[in-house]
Amino acid sequence: MNIQNTALLLIGYQNDYFAKDGILHSALENSDQVGTILSNSLKLIKTLLPTDAVIAATPIIFTPDYSELNDPIGILKIIKDNGAFRSNTVGAATIDEVESMSADIITLPGKRGLSCFSNTELHKVLQENKITDVIIAGAVTSLCIDTAGREAADLGYRVTIISDCTVARTTFEQEYYLNEIMPLYANVMSSKDIEKSLGL
Repeated sequence: MNIQNTALLLIGYQNDYFAKDGILHSALENSDQVGTILSNSLKLIKTLLPTDAVIAATPIIFTPDYSELNDPIGILKIIKDNGAFRSNTVGAATIDEVESMSADIITLPGKRGLSCFSNTELHKVLQENKITDVIIAGAVTSLCIDTAGREAADLGYRVTIISDCTVARTTFEQEYYLNEIMPLYANVMSSKDIEKSLGL
């Protein structure tokens, strides 16, 4: 990977997932893992901030009545039924640790479902910055992270999933996706190995 052509995508770093009182925090089985994932993520972000890498966040936010969702199923139904990620709520807000670095992070609104490329300017921003390599961090591994990785690969980017900066609903799910699913379309690397690959 070349640092000038690399982008870090931050997905789901919002209070409803990462805060202890977040609406969907309890859906993440291992709360200790959430803390470790966040610590690793913040370290990687801070390492990349002074470099030429692009750092982009794509928060998922809905209107108060979820009018964007028409007869949702699965995770989107869970989000609506529990009132998660509603605009102008603490739960929808980016976690403080990431928000404190927001001046150097490109925030791209519009995400309404599993794909961070749908209804956002992400692909355009990556193209404008001549990005060839996309590394992905955040929540949830089997849903938004996997979707982002597959779509990025389809768009022609080289994709790397960060094994210790992503969190799933269960430990089994995390290991299964990292070991069996994601290697079919992406590299799976730890944050330390990514830093080494980028010469940091």
